[in-house]
Amino acid sequence: MNRLTPATLATLGSGIARPRYARETLRCGIVHLGIGGFARAHLAAVTETALNISGEMGWGIVGVSLRHPDTHAALAPQGGLYTLALRDTAPDGTPREALQVIGALMQVLVAPDDPLAVLQRIAHPDTRIVSLTITEKGYHHAPATGALNLHDPDIAHDLDPQHANAPRTAVGFIVRGLQRRHQRGLPALTLLSCDNLPANGDTLRGLVLAFAQQVDGALQEWIAVRCTFPNSMVDRIVPRTTDADRERIGARLGLRDAWPVVAEPFMEWVVEDRFCAGRPPWELGGINGGARFVPSAQPFERLKLRMVNGSHSTLAYLGFMAGLKTVDEAVTAPALRRFVEALMREEIEPTLQDVPGLDLADYRARLLRRFANPALQHQTNQIAMDGSQKLPQRLLGTVADRLRDGQPVHRLALAVAAWIHHLSGSDETGVPFDVQDPLADALALQLAHADAASDDANDANDASVADGVDGLDGADGAALADDAGGASSLAREQRRIASFCAFTPVFGALGSDPRFVRAVAQHTLSLRKRGVLATLERCA
Repeated sequence: MNRLTPATLATLGSGIARPRYARETLRCGIVHLGIGGFARAHLAAVTETALNISGEMGWGIVGVSLRHPDTHAALAPQGGLYTLALRDTAPDGTPREALQVIGALMQVLVAPDDPLAVLQRIAHPDTRIVSLTITEKGYHHAPATGALNLHDPDIAHDLDPQHANAPRTAVGFIVRGLQRRHQRGLPALTLLSCDNLPANGDTLRGLVLAFAQQVDGALQEWIAVRCTFPNSMVDRIVPRTTDADRERIGARLGLRDAWPVVAEPFMEWVVEDRFCAGRPPWELGGINGGARFVPSAQPFERLKLRMVNGSHSTLAYLGFMAGLKTVDEAVTAPALRRFVEALMREEIEPTLQDVPGLDLADYRARLLRRFANPALQHQTNQIAMDGSQKLPQRLLGTVADRLRDGQPVHRLALAVAAWIHHLSGSDETGVPFDVQDPLADALALQLAHADAASDDANDANDASVADGVDGLDGADGAALADDAGGASSLAREQRRIASFCAFTPVFGALGSDPRFVRAVAQHTLSLRKRGVLATLERCA
């Protein structure tokens, strides 16, 4: 089978969308750091729509892989072309798929292989936007505080003047690239984070300025005054591409595509309209295919992080530990669906800010339908990765808000407990797995210390722990303690969780709140003693 390339585009069938512009006239105005499936399913797709409609040819994309060469190896022989496959189900329940070949991605660079090429591209006169989808761990910051981790070995490497031409981190590439622009008298850029971080633009700005301060005070001032860092929110479910996806999509194309991207049809992209060097007309795609520009992205960002991402992580940890491999399996398990719906309605929604025109009940129902999309086959273990980086903004911020207002966190605490349960490295069927997390070693050590701490203190006051558990009255708390092995077991578990939650890089000050510790401890004990589904039946 021939490969998808610019030369073979003309052989595609009429039912497959393809670029409608003269691709050879494109100039690359966007450098995107972290050119994985997520970016190719939203930023590149929306840019493609803008190019097709507007004909503004200054917005081609240079993608940068910060770690691995696999995207370059797949797409360079294809001239950057790839297929976006939007999958859902027809009214009769059968899977359906719409295919579009995306042409906006013109080049893929591999940062470890040629870091200087990346710096030169950021400093190129055509470049006006540097955008990012590098996941939470790519920011090299403390998740609980958002501060740049100056002790991180990769950040330390990038700050060393000897490595100014060969940084390793996204922040390092941005600052060293901006340094070149500043030295050459070129205009400033817009730095656009599309990652799941609270106030992602503000967070990126703080990290870039903290790094620049270590490099050159005049550079830091220039960045602070001239560059812009819009906050944004992106919502689209993008599972990993499988070999089965490649085979199915290739059969429809009649061409081999080494790395297509699969996503749901739904997409929402909300961006603050603060672009110091211009931007593509991303709004041209309309409500389901373009960006929405707003003065402040904060209400939308909170809505997405807490409702979509918080619920997604909850489904992932509980579902994965119960042996449910995909999100649609998890959300259609009756006890888990009831629990997640109640979590959103009772504990998350009251913490949200007003979003104009939003009906929360309708949003919740649509979200559950999106999670239940069987055509995506989104793996729970994919969502479960990097929990230490995700929990602070997805769940812990909501917990802190509710505790501040004196509200219970019973269901939220179970979501956090499910993550701790997941750190055991073995699901409830006894199947072992590797915990994928940048802090995996530190978390394992903290958990070992916590296990030891649970037996260190005496149990003189154990009988009192059955009372006052968040979300339960004294009688139910006593029943829980008896069911789970007695008051002394619950007391030991509280000591264990108090010790684990003292891990400030994840929990910050929240880890010392006894209300939080007590609520999480009752669930971690129940998950170990009863399992996920039995625990859910008591909580829903």
